[in-house]
Amino acid sequence: MRNPFLACAAAVLTAVALAACGASADGNDPEAAGAQRPAASGPAVPGPSATRATGPATPPTEEQSAPGASAPAATAEGPKTPVDEITPATGTFTKKQREYLKDRVPKGMDPAAVLQTGQETCDKLRYLVKADRDTAVGAIVTGEIPDAKDAVAGLCTQHQALVDEAAYGYPDGRHAGKKLRPGVYRSASPTPDCSWQIEGAGGKELASGTSDTGRSRKITIPDSARTFTSTGCYAWLPEGAAG
Repeated sequence: MRNPFLACAAAVLTAVALAACGASADGNDPEAAGAQRPAASGPAVPGPSATRATGPATPPTEEQSAPGASAPAATAEGPKTPVDEITPATGTFTKKQREYLKDRVPKGMDPAAVLQTGQETCDKLRYLVKADRDTAVGAIVTGEIPDAKDAVAGLCTQHQALVDEAAYGYPDGRHAGKKLRPGVYRSASPTPDCSWQIEGAGGKELASGTSDTGRSRKITIPDSARTFTSTGCYAWLPEGAAG
């Protein structure tokens, strides 16, 4: 469930992302230095909430649906343009940008459009992290910035910590089995309809609660937990220092 902050900020983020694209086209943006960016539009995706990731052993891996349009660069099937044939209509690609584009540009697609999708993801993360770090990480946790992992790895590595922290968070939904990790978590950006339930063996309720004020709440998932279900809380982030 999207946080109200996101719905209000979507138009602002889109404008900021597009403005940042124009600024970086002339080489003023360190994340896109050396390449000119054509006016290709990417998905407008904001996101809230997430805190420091602890070191629980393995991050959750359940599939999450990402609202909004997915980047064609990351999802398009079919043959890809060989990396040595990837060239922009004007200007040049930096080594970092060329590495990001490798195996991501479908035949017949403008590589600059693919690149811009990734750069817009970096723009959104940069904007969000300045406004609120939890918001930026939560947007990755919930999949509202679906291309974050690849874009950060290839184009804006300074945000890698956000991706690493998001790997240990939980979006709304039902989490069970090996995907459930004991620990203390907090709802970084809940809605007034936030509710959760933790169950043990045989469906026994271990804990449940609500946050009808929209304020952050902390929960403890014990070793005996078998399922954790969250609705309207947006994202849960592990408490503790980020590595």
